[in-house]
Amino acid sequence: MEQEEKGYFEYGFQYWSRNNFIVEDGVIKVNRASKPSLLEIVQKAKEFGIETPILIRFPHLIDRQMNKIYTTFQKAIEKEKYQGRFQAVFPLKVNQYSGFLNEFLRYAPKYGYGLEAGSKAELLLAISMNSHKAPITVNGFKDREMIELGFLATQMGHNVTLIIESLSELKDIITISKRFPKIPNIGIRIRLYSYGSGTWAKSGGIDSKFGLTATEIIQALRLLKQENYITFFKMLHFHIGSQIASIYTVQKALREAGQIYGELKKMGAKYLNKINIGGGLGVDYGQHKSRIDRNYTTEEFASTVVKIIKEVTDEKGIENPSIYAEFGRFVSANHAVLITSVLELYTQDYRENHLFLKERNNPQVIRILKEIYKKVDSQLDEDEILELLHETIQHVDSIETLFRLGYLDLQDRANIEILGQMIIKKILSILDKNELVEHDSLLHKIEERYLINFSIFQSIPDFWGLGQTFPIIPIHHLDKKAVRPASIWDITCDSDGEIEFDEKAPLFLHDIDLTTKPYYIGFFMVGAYQDTLGMRHNLFDRPSEIIVDVDEVGFSIRDSKVSKSLTDILSEIGYSYDEIYNKLREQINNISPLSSQDRDNIFLCIKKYFNMTNYLNRDEVWD
Repeated sequence: MEQEEKGYFEYGFQYWSRNNFIVEDGVIKVNRASKPSLLEIVQKAKEFGIETPILIRFPHLIDRQMNKIYTTFQKAIEKEKYQGRFQAVFPLKVNQYSGFLNEFLRYAPKYGYGLEAGSKAELLLAISMNSHKAPITVNGFKDREMIELGFLATQMGHNVTLIIESLSELKDIITISKRFPKIPNIGIRIRLYSYGSGTWAKSGGIDSKFGLTATEIIQALRLLKQENYITFFKMLHFHIGSQIASIYTVQKALREAGQIYGELKKMGAKYLNKINIGGGLGVDYGQHKSRIDRNYTTEEFASTVVKIIKEVTDEKGIENPSIYAEFGRFVSANHAVLITSVLELYTQDYRENHLFLKERNNPQVIRILKEIYKKVDSQLDEDEILELLHETIQHVDSIETLFRLGYLDLQDRANIEILGQMIIKKILSILDKNELVEHDSLLHKIEERYLINFSIFQSIPDFWGLGQTFPIIPIHHLDKKAVRPASIWDITCDSDGEIEFDEKAPLFLHDIDLTTKPYYIGFFMVGAYQDTLGMRHNLFDRPSEIIVDVDEVGFSIRDSKVSKSLTDILSEIGYSYDEIYNKLREQINNISPLSSQDRDNIFLCIKKYFNMTNYLNRDEVWD
């Protein structure tokens, strides 16, 4: 049990997991029914020919989040005796990918969960997938074709609300409506003075990209009255940013929006009965107390929303409106885990059997390091061990100067590097990690680089682009001490493809001999935005993925998609298989001297790669 608790503590499960995953027997398990381990799931996927990197989707976690939203808001509504109801719509921009959306729609009908679209493609998707006729809200800038599509969906029986972002959109709605018997609901997005904080703060506030100012709102209301369309104006919408960190910004925005809602009702918008609070319900990605993403609970968020809207509308003597929300990240983030293997450790070759010491005339620094290696012992106290560590680092740091000045040859340089790493590994096996953290100036000096089989730009692009962090944890060996301060390198040809070691949120991984066993790392909470934002840097396509159901008996892989082959990847950027095939064939035929049989063998060898994925396969057997 002590080891299990240590596993939780070291990787911050108490901050981000929400009890979705647990550590038992040194491995991460899915905390549901039979509790299969992620390692078991990876091994089962390999039996189906699916290699890492693998994106694993757990549909039950989508359902769990949807249920959390509805039950939490319902409790707040009942507690406050609120007269309006709660309704959620999922913003498709967060994850339009079929691997997620099909699973989301399995559970959506039991909640009446709707969809939100922000483009023509998303609106087409929402109409076609929304078989249970839940609400569809349409945000974003619209042309006449997009507005017309909203009208067509209304004729088909869908409950559509077109939320205008400008007065020109409202004028287009009125013009287009002359051709249709049924008219969609109309919403107005308002531009508040209130705004969020952090990376997405600019999506709210008076200078934000979206929404109508007070002047424009009044003009819109006059136009609706003038054209006798006031009966269709049903929703007021605002959004102050994704990943809202502080509940205080929510409180300010709600009071401001509530005042606008009340004023519009007083000015004649008598059919207005919905407030759409947008998204922003925060998700905790941080593994450390210093990196907590929000200062409130889901319960406090829901209670704040319901209570403030009730207070404002009660004060104005108007009915409590229905509350709409667009919590995309909250629903989708935690359902997906990316698991991949470590290919190399930067110091994996720094072992004693690689030392080639000279019979005589070894430099003094080598003799000193050999003595330090002998001195390091578990019987030494902490200060003595740290002193030896400092001394070792000092000698290793001297390599550059000594080599540049000609006092070391290349073999001497290699021997010093090996001895230095041997000492560091020995010390790390003795010292408690917490003692090292207190000396954070040391950590960069002794960090290990882990080369991992994935692309940051494809699988976690918002880490590179926005600094978004994700929980990173080995999925096994959690009953052993993780001793190496770790930075992570991906396999792209880009120096930005790195997750650097951070002293304020340190990541420690295990010192594993990769020649004897694999070492798997999990990237958690990768289900929101990552699916659709991924870039094809170096033509790395999406990793393979599986959908896993967990029950009392065990788990099953219900669906799978293998990462695209090189042929498909090249085809999608404009190269035909036949064109490449013929060019390669021509080049091979021009090799001389070579027999026709040898040419055929070369071509067959190259041809097999067309059906492989772009990720690295270190298990490949070379003929």
